Amino acid sequence: MGQVVAVHRSESHTMSKTTQPSIQLLTGLGVEHDAHQGVTVKHRSRVARDPSQPNLRQVHLIHAELHDELTQRGFPITVGQMGENITTRGVDLLGLPTGTLLHIGSEVLVEVTGLRNPCTQLDGLQPGLMQAVLDRDAEGNLIRKAGVMGIVLRGGTVQAGDGIEVQLPASPHQKLQPV
Repeated sequence: MGQVVAVHRSESHTMSKTTQPSIQLLTGLGVEHDAHQGVTVKHRSRVARDPSQPNLRQVHLIHAELHDELTQRGFPITVGQMGENITTRGVDLLGLPTGTLLHIGSEVLVEVTGLRNPCTQLDGLQPGLMQAVLDRDAEGNLIRKAGVMGIVLRGGTVQAGDGIEVQLPASPHQKLQPV
């Protein structure tokens, strides 16, 4: 079982989000008082393309293990700094298939919709950070390590220390794609 390390939100479209004692997830909307809350897409570049598309990016989760890796590589990143709403530990977020259900604490249910596609704003935090969250596998395929996105199926309160239980979807599993 994984665990919530920290929770974050920002009411404006900033890269980093402020750590909170707890956040409230709203069914079908996302994180209360977060700029990305809503039924339809809120990410500015996606709104410019088609504001009516569904918001598959209601909740952003990053694994604390990525922070550990980045710090070892000379990029001291703190929780919330890369824009995540929930920082986790003990869950292989990048290895989950599309449609995985994350039971968080005693109330919340989040469905994993896809990978976060890192953007150049990361370099504004620290030069070279965007490249540091990208990698290549043995076949040369791009690996995006900047976390996963999800939608809220059942809302409630999330706080540091909450457990995370992973429920895989029925087979065959679909590999995560950027959303």
